[in-house]
Amino acid sequence: MSVQPETNDRTAMRVHPELVPAFEALPEFADPYEDIEATRDGFHEMLAAFPADRTGVCSERFGVARADGSTLTVEVYRPEGAVGAAPEEGTHDGADEGAGSALPAVLHFHGGGFALGRSLPGQDRVAIELCRELPAVLITVEYRLAPEHRYPAGVEDCYLALEWVAERAAALGIDPARIAVAGKSAGGGLGAAVALMARDRGGPALAHQSLCVPDLDDRVGADEEEGADDAEAAPGARVLNGRGVQSSWQHYLPEGTAEAEAYAAPARAADLSGLPPAHVLVCDLDPMRDAGLAYARRLMDAGVPVTVRNVPGAWHGFELFAPDTRVAKEMTAHWTGQLREALHPVSPAVV
Repeated sequence: MSVQPETNDRTAMRVHPELVPAFEALPEFADPYEDIEATRDGFHEMLAAFPADRTGVCSERFGVARADGSTLTVEVYRPEGAVGAAPEEGTHDGADEGAGSALPAVLHFHGGGFALGRSLPGQDRVAIELCRELPAVLITVEYRLAPEHRYPAGVEDCYLALEWVAERAAALGIDPARIAVAGKSAGGGLGAAVALMARDRGGPALAHQSLCVPDLDDRVGADEEEGADDAEAAPGARVLNGRGVQSSWQHYLPEGTAEAEAYAAPARAADLSGLPPAHVLVCDLDPMRDAGLAYARRLMDAGVPVTVRNVPGAWHGFELFAPDTRVAKEMTAHWTGQLREALHPVSPAVV
């Protein structure tokens, strides 16, 4: 599949017909950093208003010690009846694990511009749905948020979670050969960064990286003309435009950063060889689309197996505003399907 970016003439882009009602109902875009705590509270209230269907899924939260003595919270979701029923630390030696009984695992990093997003205990909708549909053990990570905790705090938390999962794979009922990272938006960028860190540090081997509308490049929007009309720049700019992306990076990177490090902005990495197979999903009207496609192309050029999907006529995060549309359901089904194929590969028939 070609991953060459489509036309850069954003005025030629159009919202998918099925998404027009949702797009026209969008509120004015507001800078979340004007009152970050109020934005976080509003996001949290929205999650609480739509509790997840936990049928067939159980979960438990764990504290992971950081080097400075503080604690990182992770939550482990597993299908009910799966092996590895969240044992107490140090009480499970893996001796009762049957061959082939362990499940694959997905470390899921939430989005939110590196500054928003926190899970209600046991209520991470994405994790629950993936856990049930794949099936797999899902691990969510309450990584530290900007601007209070700037890079590298958040990504180091995500890497620490990967090490913790790999070390306790047997106790958690996880197949260590089938561990993946996945995330949307900032979470996709964190997933790509963790894959780089694992390669460079000789860390746990990853089977797959699933990058959905990933935030990979701190240069996105840097040259966007000040004062440009968002509606003219791109329909999706009513939700997120290049200036909004830049605001996120300015609050995430350490003050005074001239050029982001690769573990902050994976698009800056000079070498992408030796990374796990990847799936990159982008949206047509997303200011981060071209950076995502370019990253996919560079992965291909480095010899990494890559699949790519572009959602026509859709903006960044559109599925949150139009979840019942065919476009959103197809995107979710596709994302789930590619993870299932990566983690539950079908063995060729023996003739």
